Amino acid sequence: MAELWGLTVEPVERRTDLLAAPVADAVLARSGDGPLGVAEIDPALADTTAFCERYGVPLKVSANCVIVAAKRAGALRMAACVVLATTRADVNGVVRKHLDARKVSFAAQDDAVARTGMEYGGITPFGLPADWPVLIDAAVVAERRVVVGSGLRRSKLVVPGGTLAQLPAATVIDGMARATPA
Repeated sequence: MAELWGLTVEPVERRTDLLAAPVADAVLARSGDGPLGVAEIDPALADTTAFCERYGVPLKVSANCVIVAAKRAGALRMAACVVLATTRADVNGVVRKHLDARKVSFAAQDDAVARTGMEYGGITPFGLPADWPVLIDAAVVAERRVVVGSGLRRSKLVVPGGTLAQLPAATVIDGMARATPA
């Protein structure tokens, strides 16, 4: 165990009970850039702002994973976008162009939960369906360490930023995110 910010971080291999099933499968099967940790948190504080305030995690190292639905010619394609909490994904610009879609919107909460097998507020790029693109803003990958969801609201993963770029369906995109207005 290690203390990091206000979190008690343990190796994921020791605490798979803190991971949604598809996330546990993905992190245990991975080979990657450095060890992954998991920290148990209060599930009522899983949302980014509350989490960062309570546990002292800087927003600049907290990464959000949002699920989008891309449409073109009647076909629907799901994808994940990973950006730092200090930014927002450019869904209607960069993401839409990258996915070659006519329209991109955030997936409905119940649809995202059903398709990922994860809890809303805990969705992570680990363990997503294999055919989903995982678009990651370059700023996330540049961080030495980032905090992302675990698939459950009651925990967070702590991972080297570069590990996300090694996910099977990952594409790192420079400038995918825009700064959040102050």
